[in-house]
Amino acid sequence: MIEKAAELIKNTNHITAFTGAGISVESGIPPFRGENGLWNKYDPVFLDINYFYQNPLRSWKMIKEIFYDFFGKAKPNAAHIALAKMELSGYVNSVITQNIDNLHQEAGSKNVYEFHGTSQNLICMNCHNTYSAKDINLSILPPKCEKCGEILKPDFVFFGEPIPEPANSASFRETEISDLFLLIGSTGKVMPASMIPFMAKMNGVKIIEINIKPSNYTNAITDIFLEGKATKIMTKLLEYLEVN
Repeated sequence: MIEKAAELIKNTNHITAFTGAGISVESGIPPFRGENGLWNKYDPVFLDINYFYQNPLRSWKMIKEIFYDFFGKAKPNAAHIALAKMELSGYVNSVITQNIDNLHQEAGSKNVYEFHGTSQNLICMNCHNTYSAKDINLSILPPKCEKCGEILKPDFVFFGEPIPEPANSASFRETEISDLFLLIGSTGKVMPASMIPFMAKMNGVKIIEINIKPSNYTNAITDIFLEGKATKIMTKLLEYLEVN
């Protein structure tokens, strides 16, 4: 099936990769939902935008622990690197990711649409000044804007917030101009991101799915299902594509 998928990739003009939490699990970042998911350990209310407004210090303590102390140590794995190599070789045109970990960019991917934003930047809730998270001292919480003194928020989507532009429009545009979607590590349970592959299928796009187990996509829209770890499958795909 991997050989069949590789042949399809070789003979396709415009390929979009669509990635979810599963691609980063092998980098040490747990998924939010399901077995061993973060929401089994933490109450997700701290990422509700209204809760954040009312309890910024409590929210920031959890945010710092999870997204900066813990996730901040993660490095790209072989699947991230394989996608970057496929882009460099002209096979992959863009990456739509639900992840906020910046691992695609660290691996070398250039054309990345971060559907849920990024943990790499902090934004002022008042004047919208943006800072690199690396430049902010997170030992003092909640962090404040140097310009106006208001509280900073990670520049990713909280519950109750809209999907950012231009990532939102650009992602759905890929469903219209792509010939093939490469789904990696997405369960298809998170709205509205989960609608993107379905929209692509409605537009006649072929779907190759890589997941450790069947997802909401598998029996509904997937043309080729490659069951297994993303690092292993993507490394095999590179071999068939003769990409070094």
